[in-house]
Amino acid sequence: MRKSLLVTITILMALSFNQTYGQFSLDGQLIQRGEFRNGFNRAILENEIPAKFIAHRARLQASYKMENITFYMAIQDVRTWGNTPQIKATDNFLSVHEAWLETNLGENWKIKLGRQELNYDNFRFLGNLDWALQARAHDFALVKYEKDDMKLHFGGGYNQSGQFLAGDIYDVGNNYKTAQMVRYENKLGPIDFSLLFWNDGRQYTILNDTGGIDEEGINYRQTIGIPTLRYQKRNTILSGFYYHQLGEDFFGRKIKAFDVSAQITQQFDIDKEAGKKFRLVGGLEILSGNPNTGNAENNAFTPLYGTNHIFNGYMDLFYVGGSHESNVGLQDYFVKGRYDFNPNFFVQADVHQFLAQADVYSSNRMYTLEKNLGTEVDLSFGYIFNSAISLQGGYSQFFHSDTFESLQNRGTLKNNQNWAYLMLIFRPNMRNKFIGVVL
Repeated sequence: MRKSLLVTITILMALSFNQTYGQFSLDGQLIQRGEFRNGFNRAILENEIPAKFIAHRARLQASYKMENITFYMAIQDVRTWGNTPQIKATDNFLSVHEAWLETNLGENWKIKLGRQELNYDNFRFLGNLDWALQARAHDFALVKYEKDDMKLHFGGGYNQSGQFLAGDIYDVGNNYKTAQMVRYENKLGPIDFSLLFWNDGRQYTILNDTGGIDEEGINYRQTIGIPTLRYQKRNTILSGFYYHQLGEDFFGRKIKAFDVSAQITQQFDIDKEAGKKFRLVGGLEILSGNPNTGNAENNAFTPLYGTNHIFNGYMDLFYVGGSHESNVGLQDYFVKGRYDFNPNFFVQADVHQFLAQADVYSSNRMYTLEKNLGTEVDLSFGYIFNSAISLQGGYSQFFHSDTFESLQNRGTLKNNQNWAYLMLIFRPNMRNKFIGVVL
């Protein structure tokens, strides 16, 4: 009896301590997505069979807050249905997505240390890649100063592939060894804007005939930009962004590249009380590139760490997963329209016209080709069942040109290039109930 009473008192004291000094919360999300791929991310060849599958992301998120300290951790399981046997001991699909600690440094100052998402502005250059089930996170130290509308964030990361006793070679592919960031955000009257400086260092090695390292070093690329420039007057929004890249690429070539975008959004309120409205968007984005004959200077812009699925068509044929990178660049002229029947249901249609930014030459390099790459039509819908569950789907069709087929240089492409998906989203405590569909 005394033992049971002692245990009860101990538990009550622990609960009382947590209630007074700290708060623990547990959250999660589950995304189930079925896809039909007949040209998604890579144009499909005439003799290839479309891919069909169902995949999921299950994420468990836990946070503990105590006074001026927040500890957060997110563990996720990303897999395709059927890629492990029914009877198994273990697999490699469970991973840590985020693990960070944030604490106050004083009035308006905070520091955030650990594995974390860097999700800023329109996600073009720094985004959490939420559309991809595995998403993206950085091992980073981030200092924040925030007061009213002004936000100043700066920090950096230094990566190594292991805890070695000697040596300093970083060999994890497609990642920086070191990076530094400064970002400033504020308002200037009716104008919202932000400024960004990002320095990215990639390690290179030159091997000798015996496989030993003759030379190693770090090439640095700088990205300077205005990621957000936004003006709103009633139901009309004018917005745009600009990025400029310089420095050296992985191969030591000098970089001189840019990415510029401008768009206008007009909202028509049909029934404010019911939440019925129509939004129309028109705009363009131009990313610089290199002629496909090669270039001594690298003029191809690379959106290094963005959520690129949101841009340049949902079929991800440009700048997603390395596609179209260091290529002839892109001109994307688009018109988008979304009709909201109510706050819980929308349908959307987007049309993109794609052209090369740099000159495109024939395979024998004897003459130039027309710059037209093709047209893409994206149809999307979303429906919110309740505060936790939503349904999202879409269908996309890409009409490629002969120039696009020539640039692929892989053989004859199918005339019919399309993609469709249906996705069930469980996000009980997140405001954004849809993924990868923005206007």
